This record gives sequence, C-alpha cells and structure tokens, in this order.
Amino acid sequence: MSTKQILSLSPRIVALAAAATVAAAAAPASAQTATSTMAVGATVTNNCIVSTTPIALGNIDVTSTAARDTTGGIAVTCTNGAAWSAAADAGQAAGATPATRQMASGADLLNYALYSDAPRTVLWGDGTAGTVAITDVGTGAVQNKVIYASVLPGQATVHAGTYADQINVTVTY
Repeated sequence: MSTKQILSLSPRIVALAAAATVAAAAAPASAQTATSTMAVGATVTNNCIVSTTPIALGNIDVTSTAARDTTGGIAVTCTNGAAWSAAADAGQAAGATPATRQMASGADLLNYALYSDAPRTVLWGDGTAGTVAITDVGTGAVQNKVIYASVLPGQATVHAGTYADQINVTVTY
C-alpha cells in the first residue's frame, strides 16, 4: 500500500475508532449487584440518678411554742416511663425512726420530722412507722421534689449546740 492510500484510509480508521469508542461508552455496564439488609438494635434500660439539696433549719428556739419549718429537696432523673420511688431512712441516731428522726450534738438529741407535702401531714420515709416514699414516673428530665422539715416544739430540755443528721435517700426503679 502506498503512502497516499494509507493517508486516505486514515480518516476512515479514525472515524471507525471514534465510533467504536462511543459505542463502548454507550453500552450498558456489565457489573452485577447484590443487596442485603443489616439489623440494628439496642435495648434502652431503666436508669435513675438522684441528688439532694440540704435542709438548713438555722437557729432553733426550743422554748418557743411554734415549730421551726424549712425545706430541702431531691432531684430525680429517670428514664422516660420508668416508675420510681424515693425512700428516706431514719438517719444516723441510734433511737431514730423514719417517723421521729433525731439530730445529734454529742450525746444530745433534737427531734425533727421530714414530710413530702407542704401542710406537713405525710411523713416521708421508707414505708414503715406510718411513713411513705415519694413516687412518680420518669420523664427523662429532672423531677424536683420539695422535702418539708420541722423541728417540733416541746423540746425545751435540749442543750444548746450544733445538731446534725444525715439521711440516706434510696431511689428504686
């Protein structure tokens, strides 16, 4: 073949090569696919946390005929929908009960009571000795509960001093 013949074929070869390239690009892909599903799961468990704010009764006049009242509180955060109950023990004094708690100053004791209601008629405790626990259902947010405290009158024989007690709060859910 002469150079002239090769040159006249060149545009045809280029056109055929370009057409083959376009045809190859336009042809459907020959890749295969497969699919599956993946299960995803979790278990949300009931959980609660509790914190407290102290009860500061301040200066007590044991010769007064009036009770000395104040408040403190508990803050409970439980899983949404989780029923919970907050109980309080009798405190640290050996003779204390949930119905009649005692703050101590050395060997001296000062009686007081904790309530779950503002009129101070429902004693807060552990369900014994006429007391009840505070109950509610969790919302996923903090639920604040006021604790009402009273030092009742009629304790004129108590010595002057600084009195203290510590209550354990247990949340059951």
